[in-house]
Amino acid sequence: MSSDLGIPAPTLKSRIHGSLLGGALGDALGYAVESDSIADIRQRFGGRGLTGFEDLSGPCHFSDDTQLTLYTVDGLVEALEWANSGVGADVNACLWLAYLRWLATQGEDAGPSAPAPQPRWIDGNEALRQRRHPEKDCITGLATGEMGTAVRPVNPGANGAGTVMRSAPFGLVPHITPDAVYKLSADAAALTHGHPAARQSAGIFSLLIHRLVSGEGLRDAAAGVTAHAATLVNVAPELPEHLEAALRLAEKARVGPEELLQVLGGGRTAEEALAVALYAVTATVPAHGAGAQPVAHFRDAMAVAVNHSGASDTAGSLAGNILGALYGEDCLPAEWLGALEAPEVIRGMADQLVKVTTGEG
Repeated sequence: MSSDLGIPAPTLKSRIHGSLLGGALGDALGYAVESDSIADIRQRFGGRGLTGFEDLSGPCHFSDDTQLTLYTVDGLVEALEWANSGVGADVNACLWLAYLRWLATQGEDAGPSAPAPQPRWIDGNEALRQRRHPEKDCITGLATGEMGTAVRPVNPGANGAGTVMRSAPFGLVPHITPDAVYKLSADAAALTHGHPAARQSAGIFSLLIHRLVSGEGLRDAAAGVTAHAATLVNVAPELPEHLEAALRLAEKARVGPEELLQVLGGGRTAEEALAVALYAVTATVPAHGAGAQPVAHFRDAMAVAVNHSGASDTAGSLAGNILGALYGEDCLPAEWLGALEAPEVIRGMADQLVKVTTGEG
């Protein structure tokens, strides 16, 4: 099976590494302009905006998006380690404990009612202990010390992008059904965010990653999850509306950041962030017959994802997760990887996920 562009399908290991590294690259690129309007971005970088790490001076840090994505990997790895040893584990409890350990790295306390998780390898990495403007709802939801559920959510009205930004790893686990992928992701979202759109956006994003890892082409996968979103029980209508708008917009000639903001929003809510990322990756698919250009597609999509007056880090992170899952590591610009913060930590967590799901060392 091959991608939309006829490129031989990457291995699962390459897709896992590609998605996690690609998300970190997009996150770091967008984090450099996280709080900037498009006018500010153009003033700093010129009319084309920020187009790559080569435009930046100084370290290329990733944000809490990548931190929480890697802690999601860690929670899944722990649950799979228990399962591989023949012991059943509550996956969402493992994820909650992982997120509580992340909370501690941010200098926050979950209070006396929360359990004290045992430290794991991920906790010793300094890059993950930095406070990088964490989303308020992730902090407050975990700081309650209560394990939120879809039935009894913490932060019942919270609809920030802090759910969708950390949810790619659920789609990277092989050999589980699409329904299981969606449920794992949506349940984990309820640990911090109670709004239905926040949970459903996370689940749909994980399904998109799952379909790509399973070998589906980008356009088919995007259309498939958009159609699926409209069929969810008690669907939050803003989710399918935003996804459908993103795909309609991608069919037009490339639009500017101003129209992107007007149609899809700034990516501050979960459904907006997913829609902006979906537009960025589908609007930049190379023309038919243009040849295999995964690196060019990645660069082009990242420029669209981060150059707007919104949550550039989250849009870049999601777009990078998507293209890394589609192409594997082949789409990642080598010079960007060379500038990325703590790539050994990201690869270390990717290798752990590969090992517990495939047995590969």
